[in-house]
Amino acid sequence: MDKLKAMTTFVAIVDHGSMSAAAEQLSRSPAAVVRSLAELEKQLGVRLLNRSTRRLALTDEGRDYLQHCRQILADIDAAEFQLDSRRANPAGKLAITAPIMFGRLHIAPVLTQWLQQHPSMSAELTLLDRTVDLIEEGFDLALRIGWLADSSLVAKPVGAVKWVLCASPTLLESLQLKYGAIKQPDQLSQLPTLGFAAAGNQWQFNEHGRDLSVPVNPLFTCNQIDTLLQACRDGLGIIRVLSYQAQRDFERGTLVPLFPDFGPAPLPVQFVMPHNRLVSPRVRSFLRSATEPLQQRLTTVETTLSACSISL
Repeated sequence: MDKLKAMTTFVAIVDHGSMSAAAEQLSRSPAAVVRSLAELEKQLGVRLLNRSTRRLALTDEGRDYLQHCRQILADIDAAEFQLDSRRANPAGKLAITAPIMFGRLHIAPVLTQWLQQHPSMSAELTLLDRTVDLIEEGFDLALRIGWLADSSLVAKPVGAVKWVLCASPTLLESLQLKYGAIKQPDQLSQLPTLGFAAAGNQWQFNEHGRDLSVPVNPLFTCNQIDTLLQACRDGLGIIRVLSYQAQRDFERGTLVPLFPDFGPAPLPVQFVMPHNRLVSPRVRSFLRSATEPLQQRLTTVETTLSACSISL
């Protein structure tokens, strides 16, 4: 027996004064209403209503039970109303994580705008260049770049980014004077390079459909992209980064992207969340607000890359 449905039926009978009136109000048959009341009384072990051909009258037990039913049903209505309200106007705290540079450049501005539009919300943005366990570490949402190895996550794509080589104009001039035209990625082994500590010393390319791995020997390695980008601006060497990481340098002309025709397949950029969780109103609201602006931002990154790309 559906206890809440039976309670609702009992209250409707009392409020409308008859089985038939309650049945009409609930869009049920009179027989179903009579059966529901009988099953409820049988389970409770008491009579709730004294019934005659002319009238219904509450018993003492029925009067007490009616008060509890009204309170329980009112509490349920209040809870559902609050959830409906939060769906329209989410409240609480959103916990989100993203890679350090992507989060600083792209997630933080979008998150700030969303918070301004939802004053009842707060947010905690944790920037980490490592993969986190969303459930274990208490995150609602994560921004990830790359293909997902974890099938227990649900992904919401927002775009893609590419690996790109770049160097300062000053370094390019000196390399051309020293080596002449450089047309193939495998020539990188004789050029000065800078390395991101977590990326290793094998740079991947795709040459006319053929995967190519080029060994490099970086003269400077660091675990922070910002530091490497500055060294690259200073002309120390060629760096391999994701397109969004060097976008501002491309726009300002402080760095130039190289070998645009040899890049490997783009990497997906996506929000991820555990598939075994219901999507909360705050997560749903943020995704709805953030997806289109991030798509536009990543499209701008690729447009900038295409406009600035040259070959040595």
